[in-house]
Amino acid sequence: MADKTIKVTLVKSPIGAIPKHRKTVEALGLKKMHKTVELPDNACTWGMVNQVKHLVKVEA
Repeated sequence: MADKTIKVTLVKSPIGAIPKHRKTVEALGLKKMHKTVELPDNACTWGMVNQVKHLVKVEA
């Protein structure tokens, strides 16, 4: 069985966001606008995505 992944894309700049959200975006591996990373589909990843859901787009 293949491991499930999700694609997370940074769609809004974290420059004006609070520092905790900026660090979360960086921890997700997103460094530049409109870049996409594939992350494992687990509770830890979804917790981080939900914290910065106003800055990112998620595809299953």
